[in-house]
Amino acid sequence: MSRTGGPERVDAFVGARISLRRSALGLSQTALAQQLGVSFQQVQKYETGQNRISASRLHRVATVLATSVDAFFPPVETARQPADSGWEALRHMTASPDGRAVAAAWPRIEDRDLRKAVARIVRALARD
Repeated sequence: MSRTGGPERVDAFVGARISLRRSALGLSQTALAQQLGVSFQQVQKYETGQNRISASRLHRVATVLATSVDAFFPPVETARQPADSGWEALRHMTASPDGRAVAAAWPRIEDRDLRKAVARIVRALARD
């Protein structure tokens, strides 16, 4: 746990990436839990960073989700950035079904100008 009592930033980041990948593949928490041999509540705790995931279990998650273990971690340069570097934003975005849907669909927008336009719209909508 962090000094504030919440999950460590890396644990929350890893959990958010697991959630994002699971959602992108159309798997429920229950389906992932069954393949891992844990409860869906445990998967929820992993995805929120509330519980740390062991190396062997993370390897199994990567296998089930057909990706590499390193896909769940931030680049080393990101790990040294301040807390407001976007980790919180990623965690909040992937905490809701709508956010996960946007994040999962984003890579499928092939037109770079269109992605930029969508990002401008989201920034404009987010202003107070």
